[in-house]
Amino acid sequence: MRAPILMSAALALAAVTPAHGKEPMSLHELTTRTLDGKPQNLAAYKGKAVLVVNVASECGFTPQYAGLEWLYETYRDRGLVVLGFPCNQFGGQEPGSPETIQAFCTTKFKVTFPMMEKVEVKGPGQSPVYAFLTRDAGVPKWNFTKYLVGKDGRVIRAFPSQVAPESKELKDAVEAALRD
Repeated sequence: MRAPILMSAALALAAVTPAHGKEPMSLHELTTRTLDGKPQNLAAYKGKAVLVVNVASECGFTPQYAGLEWLYETYRDRGLVVLGFPCNQFGGQEPGSPETIQAFCTTKFKVTFPMMEKVEVKGPGQSPVYAFLTRDAGVPKWNFTKYLVGKDGRVIRAFPSQVAPESKELKDAVEAALRD
């Protein structure tokens, strides 16, 4: 039973690992999928600051969607991209299908920032994007952990769930990333 799971994870990793086969040094070396299943090369975000967030629709932190959208709207013209990655690993709080998640985000919170496929952010099935993010910044302890990635594609800092998107701490870090 364990071998097929490992094989699946290996195949998934091969699909998004850089062609050179080495650990990625930049978020821009990875590819993932959008919530609607289309491939998304993260090199598209070169030169932009990126805030990657593991999101969930049924979490106590779910109202942070509004703050994430505010952050995106406020800073996108200066080069910030917010990427939401739904995750069901913390309390089963993202059980929905991609269609359900998309409808929830756009209807309830008017989300316009890019939403990516549902992923695992920890454990043996960890997505390559999160393997990269957590290598130096630590594994998320709950939903709505935020990883700020600089214009060069390297992780600047992680912010726990309790740090609100509109907090001074996060805004200051975003502004610094946009200046660099």
